[in-house]
Amino acid sequence: MKTVAHARITSTDTHYVHDIHAGRYDLKTDEPVALGGQGQGPAPFDLYLASLSACTAITLRMYAERKGWDLGEFRAELKAEMDDDGHLHVNRILHASGPLDEAQWQRLLEVVANTPVTKVMREGAAITSERGN
Repeated sequence: MKTVAHARITSTDTHYVHDIHAGRYDLKTDEPVALGGQGQGPAPFDLYLASLSACTAITLRMYAERKGWDLGEFRAELKAEMDDDGHLHVNRILHASGPLDEAQWQRLLEVVANTPVTKVMREGAAITSERGN
């Protein structure tokens, strides 16, 4: 198998705050104060939506550039909701200031339904765990 990403998380001395090293970048994750955290970083579901939004924006930008379409300023708003059965529902609203017609928008909506991260989130991934030293 080919490695496509790598991340490491390490606890800190602050309740729920953890340091994440992803690729070459460092960031913090935490829970909101209302859930006992310090609010020092995005919570896990915030990071989940951030991953999906990043893949959305980058994939659509690449596609538009290949087609010669001007997206202008692109923005995606994502919202995650949990239903009573514990299933997560994510809604994505896309905005672009460029001069796109209805056919171009329809194609972008088709493309966004199949971004790499969208597909993995929709179809699932094989997740394994093991004890380290």
